[in-house]
Amino acid sequence: MNIYDELEWRGLIADCTDKVELTKRMATAPITLYCGFDPTADSLHVGNLVPLIALRRFQNFGHHPIAVAGGATGSIGDPSGKTAERQLLTKEILDRNIASVKEQLRCLLDFETKTNPARLLDNASWTAGISFLDFLRDIGKHFSVNQMVAKESVRARMEDREVGISYTEFSYMLLQAFDFYVLNRDADCELQIGGSDQWGNITAGIELTRKKLSKHVFGLTLPLITNADGTKFGKTEAGAIWLDLKRTSVYKFYQFWVNTDDRDVIRYLKYFTFLGRDEIEALEKAHNENPGARVAHKGLAKTATDLIHGENATFEAVRASEILFGGNLDGLAENTFNEIVGEVPTKEIEKAKLDGEGAVLVELLVHAGLCPSKGQARKDVEGGGVNVNNLRETNFQRAITTNDLLFGKHILLRKGKKNYVVVTAK
Repeated sequence: MNIYDELEWRGLIADCTDKVELTKRMATAPITLYCGFDPTADSLHVGNLVPLIALRRFQNFGHHPIAVAGGATGSIGDPSGKTAERQLLTKEILDRNIASVKEQLRCLLDFETKTNPARLLDNASWTAGISFLDFLRDIGKHFSVNQMVAKESVRARMEDREVGISYTEFSYMLLQAFDFYVLNRDADCELQIGGSDQWGNITAGIELTRKKLSKHVFGLTLPLITNADGTKFGKTEAGAIWLDLKRTSVYKFYQFWVNTDDRDVIRYLKYFTFLGRDEIEALEKAHNENPGARVAHKGLAKTATDLIHGENATFEAVRASEILFGGNLDGLAENTFNEIVGEVPTKEIEKAKLDGEGAVLVELLVHAGLCPSKGQARKDVEGGGVNVNNLRETNFQRAITTNDLLFGKHILLRKGKKNYVVVTAK
């Protein structure tokens, strides 16, 4: 299977400028390709993964990937898919964001291999020395305003009279086209990939390269990912799912994939993992036979989390997930428990109240907000619905003391299957 067939099987091709010529070109020798991203934050998020993982797929097939950080284009903002003007970022913020994202790219691309190492370039490096007049004379003259206005990303904003589009964002297309031209001229780059919303920008670069260099280059777009229910992929009620664990914990990252809609899980295994056809088909078979076992979901979550955070972090995330489903706490590491502390309600208690004879369980359940009264707490305990540190407790007179504290700090209380509270002694 060649890379085009691989992408096609995974459902990752939205459009291609010339499939026959591109596949013929890639069959003769490795091709250099690029994908750009604007460093609008100090971390990538899961919405960035499809094109960047696609770069790695090309690399795995022997091709030469370039990730282009938009130090220049990011200072303007791409109007594609946006209903409002982006907030302009300073050079200092962009440089800081690029430095942070560069480290995250190491888990997606191989920069060390001797055969076809990935490269990270910043388009600010080839735009910084060009004056506005020179850019208008040498680049702008090759663009028809009529054609630019006809591009979907521009037309959609122009039709919104209330928002409109500034000349700054209108010019974004020229800058991205300039990237393709420079990369072809200086790095023999012949292919640009990106989301389907980038089609207009990609074809603009192809035309500019043809006019300036008389070269035939290619464009390939990947589908924009939406969930089966029509919602935007990568967004939750709490916000975006980031790759930086300081923004999104490994536990939350893992849970995001575990909670994938049944209708999406096989599709996402193809999009976001490097699992082969046989492995994915085996997971699909297991999913169809017993959806409740969530074998495919766990396979997706493990593989995606392994890719971004490594196997050790994934193991801790899985362990934390098991705890919230009543798993045994024996041998639990403190950092693993800390993963779930931020995921469930917490309540503080004076540590002195747990000294000596300690606090009666029913009082602690009321204090934690799990029960409205001591009478109800007693009924819940006697009915077998209360767990202390994931062990069922049926003695309502049970005293909770400092001996019950996990890591000398916490008590994990659970009522029923899903109602957790972490009581922290201060």
